Amino acid sequence: MPMIRLTAPTGALTEKGREGIQHDLATLLLRWEGVPDTALFRAQAWSYLIELPEGAQTTAEDGAPRFLVDITVPRGALSDRRKAGLVEDVTKAVLKAAGLSPDEALRVWVLIHEQPDGTWGAGGAVIRYADLVALARQSAEEPGDA
Repeated sequence: MPMIRLTAPTGALTEKGREGIQHDLATLLLRWEGVPDTALFRAQAWSYLIELPEGAQTTAEDGAPRFLVDITVPRGALSDRRKAGLVEDVTKAVLKAAGLSPDEALRVWVLIHEQPDGTWGAGGAVIRYADLVALARQSAEEPGDA
């Protein structure tokens, strides 16, 4: 049940990049989380694009657009290796969506927030990480949903 939010200044993404970035980020997050590629898990990977009004983001140095990616996952869902791969791939996806080169990677910050077990609720109930792991195993064993 991951969630990913990209915050960017309005107009910082290319038209094509803006059209696909939310899907791309959600897909990357699911891949690095290691969950089965099923409709159930795809529907639970929420992706937000928050576009800031002109002048709402700057640095002390210049006004070039910066990008903030906030990722929220249950604690334990990502190993250090998975976090590193996710950060690298998300950064590349944002740069591509903005039409920027890899040289500009420092303009993308990725923050991973690990939600403690028992503090994530959905559908009116607390969702525990162990329940998600069991659901992923069950989904992986069921044929035909990929």
